[in-house]
This record gives sequence, C-alpha cells and structure tokens, in this order.
Amino acid sequence: MHEILEQHIRSKLGKDTEGLEEVISYFKPIQLKRNDYLLREGELCRHCYFIVDGAIQVFTVDGAGNETTRDFILEENWLMEISSFLQQVPSKEFFRAIATSQVLAVSRDHFMELSARFPQFEKMYRQILELSYSHSVYRINTFVSMDALERLRWMMDNQPKLFTRLSSKMIASYLGISPETYTRLKGKL
Repeated sequence: MHEILEQHIRSKLGKDTEGLEEVISYFKPIQLKRNDYLLREGELCRHCYFIVDGAIQVFTVDGAGNETTRDFILEENWLMEISSFLQQVPSKEFFRAIATSQVLAVSRDHFMELSARFPQFEKMYRQILELSYSHSVYRINTFVSMDALERLRWMMDNQPKLFTRLSSKMIASYLGISPETYTRLKGKL
C-alpha cells in the first residue's frame, strides 16, 4: 500500500522528495469493508486519509434523515474534513466506504509536524487543498445553473467511472435528485 502513496507523492513533488521515507512511515493502513465509517458527523477529524483502493462517500444527513452526497473519493486521492481537521471542531460530514477499501491514515499531529519539517510536504498539501477547493467550487457553480438532466449529462461526461461503481440511490444523492427522478431521467438519455 505504501508504494502507491510513494508513487503519488513523487508524481506531485518531482525530484524534491527529501524525507519521503520518513513521511510515508507515519501513514498507517486501514482496511474497510463496505459501509464501514471513517468519520461520523459530530466526531473530530483526527486523520488525513489517502485512498489506496476503493471508494469513500462524503455526505451529510438532514433532520429528516435524508443523505446528500458531496463527493465520492476514489483511488489515489486525499480525504479529510478540512474544518474539523484544522480547527478541531465537530465534523458536519460522514465518510463511509461504499466498497471494500484500503486507506492510509496520518494523524493530525503527525501531519502538522511533517508539514513544518518538510516544506515540500506542505507544498503538496497546499496543492491538494487548492485542487479540492477548485473541484468543489466548480461542481457547486456548475450544478446551481443546471437542471437535473443537465447534471446527469455533466456527470456522464466528467465522472463516467462513478456509474459503474455506484448504486442508483447514491448517484441520485450526488446529483441532488430523488432515485425516482434519476430513473426517469435515465430513460431520456
């Protein structure tokens, strides 16, 4: 598992990988079964995660018990609830494995220590945050201006892998529509 993380970090940093072995040594493996949680609403996000294999759903639950999916994090991507991780406030999101998954986790304390000791690791973290922010803003701005059918087409064009890995209910949640609406829209394509 650690080899995939090492390759990922090298692809981000190029030749500036001083201390890489030490950085990687702080990441601990976690094996998840389908429906296992990494984080629940109200808990503190105490780890930064790297998804080696599998998929994690990031979602919230409203007062009526309805799930709204913010994102699905797939292989070779990073995951943390940023506000909770940085400010150590209760999480507003859930992280749940939607398939058997292998994850590497580094604790917040070690993450902060490594960022301070290895400027290139901090640089990579900044790149991850910028990419995550840009992805979220793009998705929000795009989805706000689209009707449900346009959002479905956008997902087909931009994230086709998700259709083979997710249930109809999860896709509907991601698109902000009911499962029934999703089924009806699929018939229009």
